[in-house]
Parts: sequence; C-alpha cells; structure tokens
Amino acid sequence: MAREVLNIGQIRIHSGSATREEAMQEAADILESAGAVTSAYFDAMQQRELTVSTYMGNELAIPHGTNETKDAILDSALSFVRYDGGVDWNGEAVTFVVGIAGKGDEHLDILSQIALLFSEEDDVARLKAAQSPEELFDLLSSVNQ
Repeated sequence: MAREVLNIGQIRIHSGSATREEAMQEAADILESAGAVTSAYFDAMQQRELTVSTYMGNELAIPHGTNETKDAILDSALSFVRYDGGVDWNGEAVTFVVGIAGKGDEHLDILSQIALLFSEEDDVARLKAAQSPEELFDLLSSVNQ
C-alpha cells in the first residue's frame, strides 16, 4: 500500500456484543469518519449482505459495499472492531468486524492481507488476546505494507 489504510483511531474493542446491523453501522461510521466513504456506504454494505454474506470464517466478517456503489468510496481504508461478546452474523459467531473501502482495485490487496492474517489460528488468538487498540494496531500493521 502506498499509504496507510488503518490507524489506531479506526480500531475499537468492545467488551459486549452487537447486532449485525449495529456492527455494520459502526464499521461504516468509522470509514466515514476517516474520510474514506460517504454516508451512503452503510446502505451499500447492507445491499452486499442481502446478496452474499460477508462472513469469512475464523470469527471474521468483512462488510463492504457492492460494485454498483463504488461512487460512495472516496479513498481506501479499513475499520477494525472486536466484539468480545460476539455478533450473530446470520447464525455465524463473529468476533471481528473489518469494514473495507477500496478505491479502484485496492480492496483486493487489502482483502488478501486480512485473509492471510485470519488464516492462522495463532494470529487470531493473538488478536483476541490484545488488550488495547494500540496492541491490535501492532498486530495488524501488515495491512499498511
């Protein structure tokens, strides 16, 4: 990546749980606050979820918009939220909700970095054990490279 897509301000840890809609809204809000998307991006995330679940396995969901709503994306960025109480994602247990906004084809690079990180159970365990957004940021630093 030519520039950072994730900073500490885009990482959150919640001790409780959330609904899928609340988690998607938070992901979209973080991306909007980062200047990466317009307010229309949450609706784009919901549209994507209606056609195909963004649950990826290993307690990970990656909500993102549809190809038809690319105009809602202003820049590439990530949001990363850990819900220690979990999120029911259409019957799947999710702990990590990673919102992605990718300008052009950058989302493919970002997705591959996240997929690599979540493919190793040891890495997922480290992400679950992190005590602060700063610690999570250090573990996630590969997404900015």
